Amino acid sequence: MSSTSTVTAFDRVPVIDISGLYSDRLEDRLQVAEALGSAARDIGFLYVVGHPVAQATIEGLRKAAKAYFAQPLETKMRDYIGTSKTHKGFVPRGEEVYGKGVPDLKEAFDIGFEVPADHPLVLGGTPLLGPNEWPLLDGFREAASRYYDEVFALGHKLFQGFALALGLDEHYFDEMAKAPPSKLRLIHYPFDANAEDAPGIGAHTDYECFTILLADSPGLEVLNAEGSWIDVPPIEGAFVVNIGDMLEVMTNGAFVATAHRVRKVSQERYSFPLFYACDYHTRIEPLAQFDDGERRYETMAIGEHMYAQALQTYQYLKRKVEAGELSLPQRSRKPSSFGHLKQQSMND
Repeated sequence: MSSTSTVTAFDRVPVIDISGLYSDRLEDRLQVAEALGSAARDIGFLYVVGHPVAQATIEGLRKAAKAYFAQPLETKMRDYIGTSKTHKGFVPRGEEVYGKGVPDLKEAFDIGFEVPADHPLVLGGTPLLGPNEWPLLDGFREAASRYYDEVFALGHKLFQGFALALGLDEHYFDEMAKAPPSKLRLIHYPFDANAEDAPGIGAHTDYECFTILLADSPGLEVLNAEGSWIDVPPIEGAFVVNIGDMLEVMTNGAFVATAHRVRKVSQERYSFPLFYACDYHTRIEPLAQFDDGERRYETMAIGEHMYAQALQTYQYLKRKVEAGELSLPQRSRKPSSFGHLKQQSMND
């Protein structure tokens, strides 16, 4: 099987009905998997409809996010991610820096897979893992946890579809995500009357296997093979799914982690990406059928890659690295060092 992706100069992102993944008929699941594989190879982005995530769950998260971000900054800073033991909590504007060093223009609240404090990985000091630290806001934990659980289950089903698309048993990846550092972000882009057509988040690829995004407003853009930014507007009832660094590694570049950014827009905007990852110590390398003798990626642990990216992006972690309190894992890659279009994304 070739490891060469056929990235195209696309001008739109395809919409795929994944209801067939829930069918008892293998042929139905294979039909969806073929469409998933085509989008993953050619574009790295797709919309999915026909999923079972309840509308009430989505509305509950939207309500909780709006209530949280409407609080005064000093209240939100009580949940500052820089005081968290497990890299979870409130992320103020300017905390993250991508690309050419321009701080992003958003605030966020990060929620992780709920791993209990007595879990062996937590007791062993594994970065990024542990219990969530919830804000003191009525209904927030319940709404966010319900959304996380339903969308994570959707990710489990999508991973089975991607497995079929790669010619693997559909349960190939099932055991790889038992206690992963999979993060849900509640992101708020405040209203800015002086907004201009410029990046809100710098061009980047996502660290994990793939991302499942719910966004309420325009702003997301994807880079195509001609170096043009293509709008990915919200579609009612659909999630945006994009391939991350780790699936690019597993497929030796056949699935592409396409560069994307959030354009700065004048309206207030909320988005909710869940970054689906494998367990922290999962060794990631090209699958055998994609090994063409020219390996483009070294073997790495998925958690170490995610942790290394965070250490180079979040300001509070960068300060700890500079002070010698933390150190980058060996063979750490720089941010935005994946994706066939990475050079264009960094030069944009």
